[in-house]
Amino acid sequence: MSERHAYRTSDTEGLPWRALAWLVTRYVRLRHPGMDPGLRYFVRQGHLGRLFQLRYWLRDRLLRRPYKEVIYDGEFSPELKFVLPFAYWHHLNGTLMRTVGCRHTRALYFFSPDHEERFNERHFNDFHFQLEIPNSHDHDLRYDLSKWAQVPLKAHYRNPHFVFDRPMVVIANRYNMEWGGPPVSYFGLDELRRLITALSPRYQVVYNRPSPAAIVNDESAVLDLGEKEALRREFPDLVLLEDLMTRPGAPAGDLNALQLMVYANCERFISIHGGTATLASYFGGVNIILSVKGHEHYFGEFKTIYPKLSDARIIACRTMEEVHHHVHRELTQA
Repeated sequence: MSERHAYRTSDTEGLPWRALAWLVTRYVRLRHPGMDPGLRYFVRQGHLGRLFQLRYWLRDRLLRRPYKEVIYDGEFSPELKFVLPFAYWHHLNGTLMRTVGCRHTRALYFFSPDHEERFNERHFNDFHFQLEIPNSHDHDLRYDLSKWAQVPLKAHYRNPHFVFDRPMVVIANRYNMEWGGPPVSYFGLDELRRLITALSPRYQVVYNRPSPAAIVNDESAVLDLGEKEALRREFPDLVLLEDLMTRPGAPAGDLNALQLMVYANCERFISIHGGTATLASYFGGVNIILSVKGHEHYFGEFKTIYPKLSDARIIACRTMEEVHHHVHRELTQA
């Protein structure tokens, strides 16, 4: 077993645990007979995760001394939805010892007494098996929020450096492979033109689509949309987020920290399904999300866990026409 996987499976290999997992699997199958087996898997992991956490009751509820090491190298969205709030809960509880994550995550774990950026790649297929972190299997009919706390990224990173003459709107885009195929949810160049044209008279539009070099890949290849130079030419007042790296007060060479600082000063987001939308949901206000498909719809996550991240108002759209409709109603006619 590799060192990277050891912390995930060492406590779930014994016969008693395998027997318990077998019973839980049968229970979920009986409880949800009509559910797709792939979706039942998430529900099963949720039950197992809640049972797994019972072993920490004494240390978490009575002793309350620093012991918890939170280690994660999975997808970005579940990290934001569940791992970061779990680590923050332990920080508030006095039980957080250290955190270990991927490159460019130090700014997210600003509260950690010891954060190590150990991993150079996010692993898409492995994170489901980690029961050490409640809900990190990502999707469920209900979540265990007994060790979950809203992380104050907005309050921590609000600053005087990224303020404009007009109210800010962030368009947070992505363009990468999804579910082993071509991009599904993204803003193409024509759609970006339409959005920026509608918003520019009233707002300072900030466009953010991080380059592959600026993020840690999660095994879904980031592709080149080739839109930025065209947008620069056509919209001189448009601000590309990476251009703010040269602004006074910008964090030296850290695009992730820059995202947090810019987003913390914003109340209006238009974003894309996945980690892009999850991060934008951390900063209050309104977040209009294009999500063409995904388990988030089946499990109702845009009405449950996403709003909890910052009390933001989440508007999930399946089509671009819905996005334009809500942009008009919420932003240009507000």
